[in-house]
Amino acid sequence: MVVGEAAPPAVPGRTLPLRTELVRQLRRRRTQVVFGLVVALPVILWTAFSLGDDDGGRASGPSLVDLASGSAANFAVFALFAAASFLLVVLVALFFGDTVASEASWSSLRYLLAVPVPRARLLRQKAVVAGLLTVAALLLLPVASLVVGALAYGTGDLVSPVGESLPFWTAAGRVLLGAVYVTIQLSWVAGLALLLSVSTDAPLGAVGGAVLASILSQIIDQIDDLGVIRNFLPTHYGDAWSALLATDVDWADMTYGAFSAVCYATVFTAVAAWRFTRKDITS
Repeated sequence: MVVGEAAPPAVPGRTLPLRTELVRQLRRRRTQVVFGLVVALPVILWTAFSLGDDDGGRASGPSLVDLASGSAANFAVFALFAAASFLLVVLVALFFGDTVASEASWSSLRYLLAVPVPRARLLRQKAVVAGLLTVAALLLLPVASLVVGALAYGTGDLVSPVGESLPFWTAAGRVLLGAVYVTIQLSWVAGLALLLSVSTDAPLGAVGGAVLASILSQIIDQIDDLGVIRNFLPTHYGDAWSALLATDVDWADMTYGAFSAVCYATVFTAVAAWRFTRKDITS
């Protein structure tokens, strides 16, 4: 370009490439800490089992905790169960709740839109990158758990609390499939966190709001008197992937859970897009 010549106008459809946003998010300390925690969790659990006292099985039969040190597959199942109801919820909420709200808190959002990056494209690119990071982190947990479990307890059969067993490689596939289900089931958290992210300039507010909604849903789901109403709670089918531990898998609850989560996620994401395209950007 000749000195003094005006720079070519930005092409809105080429602004904020996915690669640029992905590299930017991977360099953030938050992302590095999250992935480090996911890898460290199986080691922490193994250390806790090593330090704990083994008092044998309970009179009512073995639980997941009792069986966790039996094999790598059992260890991975326990790690996924232990993390799914809270830690993974926080992880998903963190990646999606921090998308737009963090830019607003840094007072950089209006400058991004002035590049110009179309609002719809900015939200889509950030949501896609958040989704990629979320899927990677959620699938990394069972993989790391299987590796740590194999080194610590060997590659024996998976034994479920009801006494059924699965060969290691079959069990490893079931655990990974369970992680895929958890990822889909937590899509409602992603959608809600994204909606809160475009509604506030405080990232912690967006993350905390999504996590609080999950906790409240889990508490309400414990009220048996609500009957069939509980089926419509987004967390009701959160543990449906436990059906994968059986020799013959019953897919009904997982199908309901995945469909329910996708419906919630679609509504939350659509409202987020509608709100962001009409919101006054002041930061």
